[in-house]
Amino acid sequence: MTPHDLLIPTWRNMLRALSGMTDKASTHDKGDALLAEKLADDMLPLSTQYRFVTNLPGEGLARLAGLDFTSRDEDPATFAEAKARIGESLEMLEKVQPDDFLDAGAKFDMTLPIGMTFHLSAQEYARDWALPNFYFHTSTAYAIMRMNGVNLGKADLVPHMGAYVKPAG
Repeated sequence: MTPHDLLIPTWRNMLRALSGMTDKASTHDKGDALLAEKLADDMLPLSTQYRFVTNLPGEGLARLAGLDFTSRDEDPATFAEAKARIGESLEMLEKVQPDDFLDAGAKFDMTLPIGMTFHLSAQEYARDWALPNFYFHTSTAYAIMRMNGVNLGKADLVPHMGAYVKPAG
């Protein structure tokens, strides 16, 4: 499986799921104030989870497919803005072709703003960095919404699994 085969469908599925969750959260009694909620005092708020989830695919595509992408530093202030960012991320995924990606074994350095540098292959980056971080921030967004009373269940996190349901009988 190539990094393209692994990342693009995964990012697409989860961004669409987050979009659906955002629709539900936008009708919550707290309104856009829900974006300030956190799971714990030392964790980042829902608005930052949206920023990370919508930045991560672009950052990955910049590293693995040479896409010109600049991460946003500011959090979305409204659910409408969060929803627009999700849409922008989905549009970006449509532009990338399998041939744009580095070979799975190609090695590169990834330096984080905190001063750490990792030397890893495209496949290792996809498996060990891009997906775990993306799932973490998507799941954290789900958990913040759920904790605050947004009517969400597991089906909202993985709606794409409906395509695999086997009919009874």
